[in-house]
Amino acid sequence: MSNNNLIEVIKKRRSIRLFQNKEISNQTINEIIDCARLAPTARNLQPWKFVVIKKNETLRKISEATDYGKFLKDAAVCILVFCEDTKYYLEDGCAATENILLASYALGIGSCWIAGDKKPYVSVISEIIGVPEGWKLVSIVALGYPAENPSPPKKTVEQVIKWEHW
Repeated sequence: MSNNNLIEVIKKRRSIRLFQNKEISNQTINEIIDCARLAPTARNLQPWKFVVIKKNETLRKISEATDYGKFLKDAAVCILVFCEDTKYYLEDGCAATENILLASYALGIGSCWIAGDKKPYVSVISEIIGVPEGWKLVSIVALGYPAENPSPPKKTVEQVIKWEHW
């Protein structure tokens, strides 16, 4: 991929909450996770584990536990990003999550980041999939082939940039 293609992926990716009823191959999921594991990580600890959920019943249970992730039940796949409880688990897990979002888009897969860390449903989801102690749920990512093409307004560079001082 050229640098221009990477910039295009970053600029065009949007959150998808409506999915086609179409399976995502394990090969594609492995490619996405391979990109996630290569994210930057403090002190190269790589504190993450990625739990891939494809079973409809488990997707339904997780979606019911969330507050803003009810659409997850209709996704083809859910990736749960967990990190060991290290000093920079949140930064590391968020970097890996962003790689999931970008890799998914580059492969034609829609995605949506559903909050995880510090949400009241973290313990419920951890119990559903049997997570051992010492692991933090950083994010839930819904994946599927898009059945929508949202284009919410984004602030311009001029609206968000400051040079040299506030």
